[in-house]
Amino acid sequence: MSTRALIADDEAHLAQHLKARLAALWPELEVLPLAANGLDALRAIGDEEPKVAFLDIRMPGLTGLEVAGRVGTGTHVVFVTAYDQYAVEAFDRDAVDYLLKPVTDERLAKCIERLKRKLAGDEPAPGLDEVLARLARALPAATAGGKLRWVRALKGEVVHQIAVDDVLYFQASDKYTCVITIEGESLIRLPLTELAGQLDDSVFWQIHRSTIVNMNAVASTRRDLAGRAFVTLKDGKTELAVSRAYAHLFKQM
Repeated sequence: MSTRALIADDEAHLAQHLKARLAALWPELEVLPLAANGLDALRAIGDEEPKVAFLDIRMPGLTGLEVAGRVGTGTHVVFVTAYDQYAVEAFDRDAVDYLLKPVTDERLAKCIERLKRKLAGDEPAPGLDEVLARLARALPAATAGGKLRWVRALKGEVVHQIAVDDVLYFQASDKYTCVITIEGESLIRLPLTELAGQLDDSVFWQIHRSTIVNMNAVASTRRDLAGRAFVTLKDGKTELAVSRAYAHLFKQM
């Protein structure tokens, strides 16, 4: 009987990429139809009982962490995440492995080797309560006084740790947020609306539905003949539009 696996990811092209690489590196693995959210993933695991589940940490419905917390010992979990903002040091690969996007063949091959070893020994999947608790405790490590101090952002294929104080502004980009610093642009897989609640709003001002600016990086403000407001950053070259909904913030400036 072939080993069956589930891939759960709300980004279809990334799920298809992982499926293709698994087909190349583990051809005897049977991959079930892709699950696009946490609820579908939980349902598929219950119905199909795959031996392995590759769970994206951030999914609608239920997160990968929430799905993993409800999985029994019949399914080995591998977390898949675009950024290691979830403190990869909290992972215990003996209990649960992880893959960082974009998934490389070298890293995936090591993960497959561990899974095959566990499956060959008919090892039950370990309980994940302790690992999930460690991950939950690791999340606040990036905050001070409940506010975000740094972010882990992807630039090319490299994940960078960026101090929030060094960010000039954040810009919404679909389900991602662009992080703009003097060094350039990086991406975090977190919607701007969710990020906003984690920032110190005395420093980071929302000036547009798609833009949050670090006021410490602002050099000046101006209005054009139509009354539209703009902020100019201290880099001397960046000017950001202020929408009418937030223009009142700059009336005294």
